[in-house]
Amino acid sequence: MAIKFTDTTEDDLNEAAMLQKQSQIVRAEVASDDDAQEVNLRPKFLSEFLGQEDIKANLSVFINAAKERKEPLDHLFLIGPPGLGKTTLAEVTANELGADFKVTSAPALDKPKDLAGILSTITPGTVFFIDEIHRLKPVIEEMLYIVMEDFELDWVIGQGAAARTVRIPIPHFTLVGATTKAGMVSKPLQTRFGIIQRFNFYTPKELSLIIKRSAKLLGCEIDDDAALLMATCSRGTPRVTNRLVRRMRDFAQVYGNGRITKAIVEDGLKKLQIDSLGLENFDREVLRAIIEKFGGGPVGCETLAISLGESPDTLEDYYEPYLIQCGLLQRTPRGRVVTPKAYEQLGLPKPLPKDLRGLGVSLDPVLFE
Repeated sequence: MAIKFTDTTEDDLNEAAMLQKQSQIVRAEVASDDDAQEVNLRPKFLSEFLGQEDIKANLSVFINAAKERKEPLDHLFLIGPPGLGKTTLAEVTANELGADFKVTSAPALDKPKDLAGILSTITPGTVFFIDEIHRLKPVIEEMLYIVMEDFELDWVIGQGAAARTVRIPIPHFTLVGATTKAGMVSKPLQTRFGIIQRFNFYTPKELSLIIKRSAKLLGCEIDDDAALLMATCSRGTPRVTNRLVRRMRDFAQVYGNGRITKAIVEDGLKKLQIDSLGLENFDREVLRAIIEKFGGGPVGCETLAISLGESPDTLEDYYEPYLIQCGLLQRTPRGRVVTPKAYEQLGLPKPLPKDLRGLGVSLDPVLFE
C-alpha cells in the first residue's frame, strides 16, 4: 500500500506503521515478525489454558496418573489447524510434569545425526516436541520408531564390511508430535503415540476470555463488547486473536486514551480491512473474482489462481479452507462455486436461477431467496 504524506505528523507516522502491519493479520498459518511477543502471552499451566476443555480434562488425568506412578507421560500426538495452541499445550505439559522441554521442527531434522544429537542430551522425563511431524524424512522417521518403543537409538559405526550397529540407551522421555496434516503422517508413526488429541476451533466466548487475558498481560484495558467483537473476527484461532489484540492496543494508544473500546475496534478493523467474518481483502477478492469473472462458478482452481495472480497451491492451502468453513465457497467436481451467503457477505445482489439467465427476465432476486 503506497502512502503519501503531506505535512507529516507523528500521528501520521504511527498510522502508517500500523497500516504496514495489516497484511496477513488473520492468517494463522503465516508467521508474523511480532509473533515472538506471543511467547509472553502463552499460558504456563493447564489452569491458565483457556478453551479445548475436553483435551484439558483428559490430559490432566493422564499427567496426574503419570506423576503418581513416577513415570514419563506416554507419547502425545496433537492434531489441528495452525494457531490453535499445539505448541503451547506441549510446553504446558512439560511444566505440569516438571520436566525439561526441548523443541524442534521436522524440517530442521535433515540427517539422522541431527536427531541423534538431540536425543543424546535429553534427561529422564524430558518432553521432546517435534512440530510439523508429518514432514519428517523416512530415514529419520524409521529411527524414531525404535526410540519411541524401546528407548534405544540404533547407530551405525564404520563403513562397508567393517560397519556394525550399536544400540545406545536413551532415557525414557515423552515425545509430543504436532501436525496440521494428520493424513500425511504414516500409520506406523501414528500407532506409536499412546495419546492422540484433536484440536477444534475456539468459540467466540472462549476467544473473548483469551482476549481479556492477553490485554491484561499487555497492560491495557478492554471493554467486554470490544472483546466479543474481536473474537468474532478471529477465525476461531487464538494466534489471530493475539495479533488483533496487539493491533487494537496500537489503535487505542494513538486514537484513544489507551483503553480498547468497541468504537476503537470497529475503526481498527475497518482500517485493517477485516470484516465481520474475519475475511481480509484478498479473501474477498477470491469471491469477487468467481462472481464477476466467472458468473459465480464453477471455475477450476488453476484458472482462478491465474486470474488472481496467485499460485494454485497457495489458493488451495491458505485461502480456500476458511472460505469453505464459513460456507462462502464450495469445491465441486467441476470447480469452485460461491454460495448465496457469499453474495450477502459482499453486499451483492443474488443472481437469478440459471434457467432464467439470458432470457431477458427481470425479476427481484429476493423472490428466489
